[in-house]
Amino acid sequence: PQRRMHHSQIDMRAKLGGMYVQSAIAGMEARILGYDEGVFLNLEGRVAEGPGENIFIVKNGVLKTNDNSESILEGITRSSLLEIASHLGFSTEIGPITKEEFFTADEAFFCGTAVEVTPIVKITDGSIPLQPLQEYTLGSGSPGKITIKMRQTYQEIVRGQIKKFRKWLTLVND
Repeated sequence: PQRRMHHSQIDMRAKLGGMYVQSAIAGMEARILGYDEGVFLNLEGRVAEGPGENIFIVKNGVLKTNDNSESILEGITRSSLLEIASHLGFSTEIGPITKEEFFTADEAFFCGTAVEVTPIVKITDGSIPLQPLQEYTLGSGSPGKITIKMRQTYQEIVRGQIKKFRKWLTLVND
């Protein structure tokens, strides 16, 4: 598995060309092994992010995502979803996500400009060399209610259907 560089080595807030190479390799590695996407761990072995996405988990109705100390790019979509969660009345937490929290989450999703809000329903852990792969199914194995609501609301905002968030949009004339 790929590991993200530590935030003390490079400013993770910067979109640097070299970081895209690591992300591309991780994505290719995941697809070669038959998975949809990979997940980076940080140097401490905690969940960092996807190759081009931030990660949210949901446990007991609380949305949780990492902060910059976990070697992530604090994405615009991530920030937007934190505002959307507040708008919807969901509790949020920002802090480290352990592998155990990730594997036992009720729900999880990737978020980013390209993927918007993409549910995660199954995780295969291959982080321990020479150990059998462990599979984890989140919740019922289908996207959870909070993930669905976050995705639906995000898409409504992108389409300009929620007046409060229209300031996020830039309209383009034909």
